[in-house]
Amino acid sequence: MGDLHNMNEFGKRIQKRRKALNMQQSELAEKLDISTNHLSTIETGKSHPSYDLLCKLCIALDVTPDYLMMGSLHSYNISKNIIDKLRLCSEHDLTVLDQIIEIIITNSER
Repeated sequence: MGDLHNMNEFGKRIQKRRKALNMQQSELAEKLDISTNHLSTIETGKSHPSYDLLCKLCIALDVTPDYLMMGSLHSYNISKNIIDKLRLCSEHDLTVLDQIIEIIITNSER
């Protein structure tokens, strides 16, 4: 998974997202079918999850692996639902959407 600093950041992102969802550690642990103690060691960076547990974490927290592992802002600020829909768009559609977003940004800066 990476060095100790990355593991600490990984754990902090899990904890931050869990709290943003107003979820107790015990509630998330139950959804993941692990002990609260195991979840605590992951959140503090003392251990890392298996691949299967990482997948369960992403589903339970409604985030992408990119967000948990690297903190990619787009994964946190844009709902997974929107990202999934964007993946279905054609190149032309994405170009049009990019132009629309630019117009929205320009208008909001006024």
